Amino acid sequence: MSESKNPEQRNLEKEYEEYVKMITPTHNLYLQMLKAFIVGGIICVIGQFLLNFAGNRLGMDKDMAGSFCSLILVFISVLLTGLNIYPSIVKFGGAGALVPITGFANSVAAPAVEFKKEGQVFGIGCKIFTIAGPVILYGIFTSWVLGICYWLVTLL
Repeated sequence: MSESKNPEQRNLEKEYEEYVKMITPTHNLYLQMLKAFIVGGIICVIGQFLLNFAGNRLGMDKDMAGSFCSLILVFISVLLTGLNIYPSIVKFGGAGALVPITGFANSVAAPAVEFKKEGQVFGIGCKIFTIAGPVILYGIFTSWVLGICYWLVTLL
């Protein structure tokens, strides 16, 4: 048996569908990709500048220059997160700002800034790795599994 809906219920459903369409955000995929490319590209250009500067001007070897570059990029990311600027960059650039090392530094610093009012131990100490923790956990676990696989292959 099918029950027919009364006109009032159909009208409410129609209004609800219109409301859902109105509040559902629409995204232009190509524009988002362009923004991510631009932001990620700018981060990479800054990194390459730092790498060249450390190698050519400061006379560092390749490994030391890479460490210097990473350190400065992480510092800039944490500083911009603390000043509440990096979230705006992420909102604009999306994955272009979240994927590089700067995004990882932001994912560690943002909870620390957000939960500092709850104290050093229960705020910052407990919440600092809420975003980055799973990335670290699964990265280490995957490395361990791949290391075991590599070791087993070398035994053969």
